Amino acid sequence: MAHTLQERYSQLIDMKLRVILVKKDGVIFNNRYEGDPKAGMVKVPVRDTEVTVNDYDKQNGATATHGDTSYLDVNIDKDKAVNEIIDGYDAAAVPDNLVADRLDSAAYSLALQIEKDATTVLESGATDYSDTTALTKDTIYESVVGVRTTMSKANVPNDGRRFLLVTPDVYALLLTSPEFIKASDLGDEVVQTGAVGRIAGFNVYEDNTLTEATTEFLAGHPDWCTRVNEWSVPVHVQDINGSGKYIGASAVQGRRIYAHAVTKKKALYIKKKA
Repeated sequence: MAHTLQERYSQLIDMKLRVILVKKDGVIFNNRYEGDPKAGMVKVPVRDTEVTVNDYDKQNGATATHGDTSYLDVNIDKDKAVNEIIDGYDAAAVPDNLVADRLDSAAYSLALQIEKDATTVLESGATDYSDTTALTKDTIYESVVGVRTTMSKANVPNDGRRFLLVTPDVYALLLTSPEFIKASDLGDEVVQTGAVGRIAGFNVYEDNTLTEATTEFLAGHPDWCTRVNEWSVPVHVQDINGSGKYIGASAVQGRRIYAHAVTKKKALYIKKKA
């Protein structure tokens, strides 16, 4: 099926976002929700309990249990716009290379904003990791192993998807740790997620939007970090010549709505500075 020009413009930004974002969908965040984000709110399933497993009796079958999936109402609290004027062109005459350049710039700016907003939600929604020992090249590995143990005791799956978001300073410490394995040594699959390496069962991501004054790392699992992220108005080139203000001009316009939520505090931990 042929795509409209608006859909192609929006897809260009979406592709760029997948490359730029540190906290990617499917890596740091899941996209599981019900409802239409354009309505202003969605429902996110909260996986507080697991399905009960019983013995099977050939005569009487298995004891029936009741599922108890609860839902968290998540307000779509971010509504961001791209609205950049391109002077001297009507909508049909804007060169493709100019549109591509501005879309590339829009994706970069939008990614940075999404990263910052996601960090705010993750830092506020995480459980404080009790270890407040100052991180050094001699203590970094022990601290990461400690949070790994804490997550395992909280039954957070150790399925290869646990993540560790670290500040640039903490990443520098990890590079001095003999236990740290660089992403280039782990294969294409890890590299494609944007990970810079792996340690103690965590895929490591350098994130310069973490609050440097207070945060050293965030350790979590994507099953309990949700992102809602859609275009409410696809990107397009809008003729604004008839606006009464702009003469012979067009604009690259679009609106993106999104929200983030942490659905289980015991699946996300924050290591704060001592």
